Amino acid sequence: MHLEKLAKVGGAWLRGSGPDSDIVISARVRLARNLKGHRFLTRADDEDRQAVAGKIRAAIGRAGLGDIAYVDLTDVSSLDRMLLVERHLISKELAGCEGECGVAFGPSETHSLMINEEDHLRIQVLKPGQALTEAFEEAMDMDANLEKHLEYAFSSQFGYLTVCPTNVGTGLRASIMLHLPALVFMKQIDKVFQAVSKINLAVRGLYGEGTQATGDFYQISNQVTLGRTEEELIEDLLRIVPKIAGYERRSRELWMKEDRVLLEDRVFRALGMLQHARKIASEETLDHLSAVRMGVNMGLVEGMDMQRLNELLVLTLPAHLQKGEGEELPAADRDIVRARLIRDRLKPSRG
Repeated sequence: MHLEKLAKVGGAWLRGSGPDSDIVISARVRLARNLKGHRFLTRADDEDRQAVAGKIRAAIGRAGLGDIAYVDLTDVSSLDRMLLVERHLISKELAGCEGECGVAFGPSETHSLMINEEDHLRIQVLKPGQALTEAFEEAMDMDANLEKHLEYAFSSQFGYLTVCPTNVGTGLRASIMLHLPALVFMKQIDKVFQAVSKINLAVRGLYGEGTQATGDFYQISNQVTLGRTEEELIEDLLRIVPKIAGYERRSRELWMKEDRVLLEDRVFRALGMLQHARKIASEETLDHLSAVRMGVNMGLVEGMDMQRLNELLVLTLPAHLQKGEGEELPAADRDIVRARLIRDRLKPSRG
């Protein structure tokens, strides 16, 4: 697996397509599983980790999961690990793992299998737009195929056994990544999150638990799995996400009605910065991409490809820039390379 190639192109989940793609960036389903007869990783030694990894890798080979490549994280650099985090192929926890650990994923990057993260196995499916049901069905299919070759740790009373108590039961964590700039501007975002928390859903940043929202992008996911079926957990999100998307659209309409000049100024200032800046930081980039993305979806900016914008959310991140350049760079140099990359990808059309 040549990770350098990943630094040049975006994954399929960044296509900017699918249901509600003006508001919803992606839908993700993750299943946590552990193997029967093996100690949890909190108590495992190197021999345990190697045995678990060997069994899971063998099962992946026999399960008929298609064209899937395996990356042994013990053989790659910290920069390569961060690249995989930025692409949402592995978690920050797996990036920091010690001992035997790795990830398997296909060329579209919509499916990944994390080995020896917090649990022995994490099955993940990531889809563009609000394709949560499709992601769920594909994750369950992968799980069923792997279970033919693996024996999971399962309790008839508690369900699937996991390291973290909040994952016990179904082991399912479903999440939707949303772009909510108007709700933030209208100072309504806290009200939305308060309502979400009352129905046992959590709000996190771009990279899940422990991360902050940047550029008005948020992940909403279930908090617990015990006592609920997989279908019930998915239905919770399917009920609330369209409502949040509706609030965001109405907030955009209200912003347009009450102060169109301010809205347009924010959008086109951001577009100008992206198209002409010679030096730009990562957080500033996300803020400007957020504004331009909103402008495109509101019909203010024409001739701008949504997939290209979505890909820049990832390709401008530090590890991607450095892999693209073929060397590690200090932050100041990354800001210069980032600005050049954005200018190249968002060149204004000349009529």
